[in-house]
Amino acid sequence: MLTPGAASVPPQTGFKYTSWSPLGCDTNGRCLLASLTLDNRLTVYGNLNRLQWTALVDLTELYGEMLEEKGYSLPGAEPPLGPLEDLPERQRRRRMQSPVRMEWSSVCTTQQVQMNNECKDVGTVLLAVLMENGDLAIWQFKLPFEDKDSVLSCNTIQSGVSAPSVLAWWEYEHSGRKMSGLIVGSSVGPVRILPVNLKAVKGYFTLRQPVVLWQETDQIPVHNIKCISLFHPYQKCNCSLVVAARGSHLFWCLLLISKAGLNVHNSHVTGLHTTPIMSMTASRYGGSIFTCSADGVVKKLTPIFTDMAVMFKQEEINMPEGVIGSRLHGIGVSPNGAYLALVTTEGVTNGQVPVSRAFQVQFITLKTPDDAAAELLESMVQNLFKQTDLLDLVRWKVLRDRRIPPMLQEELDDKVHATGSTYLWRFKLFLFRVLYQSLQKMSAESHWLPSHEDTKVFIVDEEGEDNSEDSPAGASASGGVGLKGPGGGASDEQMSEVIAWIEAVESHLTREHMKRVLGEVYLHTWITENTSIPTRGVCDFLMSDPTYEDRAARVLIGHIFKKMNKQTFPEYCSLCKEVLPFTDRRQAVCCNGHIWLRCVLSYQACQTLTFRRCLLQDSIARYPVPEDPDWIKRILQGPCTFCDSPLF
Repeated sequence: MLTPGAASVPPQTGFKYTSWSPLGCDTNGRCLLASLTLDNRLTVYGNLNRLQWTALVDLTELYGEMLEEKGYSLPGAEPPLGPLEDLPERQRRRRMQSPVRMEWSSVCTTQQVQMNNECKDVGTVLLAVLMENGDLAIWQFKLPFEDKDSVLSCNTIQSGVSAPSVLAWWEYEHSGRKMSGLIVGSSVGPVRILPVNLKAVKGYFTLRQPVVLWQETDQIPVHNIKCISLFHPYQKCNCSLVVAARGSHLFWCLLLISKAGLNVHNSHVTGLHTTPIMSMTASRYGGSIFTCSADGVVKKLTPIFTDMAVMFKQEEINMPEGVIGSRLHGIGVSPNGAYLALVTTEGVTNGQVPVSRAFQVQFITLKTPDDAAAELLESMVQNLFKQTDLLDLVRWKVLRDRRIPPMLQEELDDKVHATGSTYLWRFKLFLFRVLYQSLQKMSAESHWLPSHEDTKVFIVDEEGEDNSEDSPAGASASGGVGLKGPGGGASDEQMSEVIAWIEAVESHLTREHMKRVLGEVYLHTWITENTSIPTRGVCDFLMSDPTYEDRAARVLIGHIFKKMNKQTFPEYCSLCKEVLPFTDRRQAVCCNGHIWLRCVLSYQACQTLTFRRCLLQDSIARYPVPEDPDWIKRILQGPCTFCDSPLF
């Protein structure tokens, strides 16, 4: 407490600023949330349960304890101005403990020395906190972040920026190495990049000295900064584009490393808005920048490279009818650019400002479902969970049309047969599940007219003649995969057919994951008695399907059988001690009728009252226990094999 005598003053409630960490930082593989309250308290929250956020650590308290140990005197900083009773010293201590902004870095890897003198790679993440006096507190956390014990270190550096207002991480990759720094903006104009020395971080290096991006003290405040990594088509290398909102102007700076060193090109984009820029956001992929002003105008800027600099193509986003005339307070774009979120209130009505304002969050689609499907097919991410915004557009189209788009189905089948990628198989499973959902009982809110046709829509040739022959599961069709029944519903036979398609894809994904699990068993065990994985049951399950012809799997199973030496090592029911046979990948049932669900990652029977469930709730996984070896714990850290979502 900076003012312990003011106990009668009610504390301020609400948040001043929040910042999301990258994926994979908490125990469930999801994001952490750093929040700065109105009373200048900085706290990190984690989503331990599905709908419950828990405070993990109070960084304000930890930083205060660290400053107290050092006598509130940091090296190179302003010295103490007297005792605490003096107003200048009280103000100095308040400014060095009052956060202005905080931002997360990307996940990086450090080397940690073990007791046996071995080096172990440990995932870490950095949280940079900008203080009111210009100091930067760099917190380093060990992943997964659990509590106060996950804090590895905290270093304080001086930025030299007066009146700091905004903060952003600068991460630039060049020749296979990553460069890192911190961009600090001022409320009086200057913008600079500060070097950050990341000790023991693999593959990272930093600047030798600060780089000034804009040095004019023109009294135009910097209130938003974004850093975008792009590929320069003329220089044939990666480059970094830094954009900052300064009043009604957009400041940009292109940083490019060449043989001559670091090249800096900067300028301003003027005439974007008639009023100051209220908010700015940038898509993670593609480099599109969105700005908005309070009068409801949203602009999209797309960078276009020239020989040495960059130009911006400007487009105005057309607002839907319910948003036109509203007052904008902030915007945000989804990670893959599928949606634009707007925080709006009522604008001027009949020349009068409303007495009270109701804040609303509006969502606007920026891409068509066909564009989203094309991006999913050509994705380099290979993870459905990280592309949820694109999936939502495709899901909406399948639910509306009650069929899978024909072009998407045909191209997906071709890529699946050509590559055999499990990511594409999971995408196929997603489409079949949404199709099954669309064929269920109609909602009363549906706005489309039901169909009265009794025939199935499968294959339509170029002349428009229907082919009534049944196509196999997942077969391509120019009419798309879809079913229609009387009154817009689907018959039991049609629903069973879609269920069979889903079961076929799930079985394929299960077999592929079983192969990976058996490979881990073979590599990490001398005899399979030393593992709790039901190895014999998984092998027998794979061999029991006569239609499953995978030579690699049969060779692997043969090697594992040699290790087992005719031993079975079955699982036993914890209630009656009877054998749990491996006859179903979903559950295990003993002879006395006790039913246990199976872990989707290790295929062990979850014989506890607690287990983890994936985000879409279509699979479960057990919790790791201390006696599990490291390789089993790594298996249990994986995402759901059906939807790529984390299990928690």
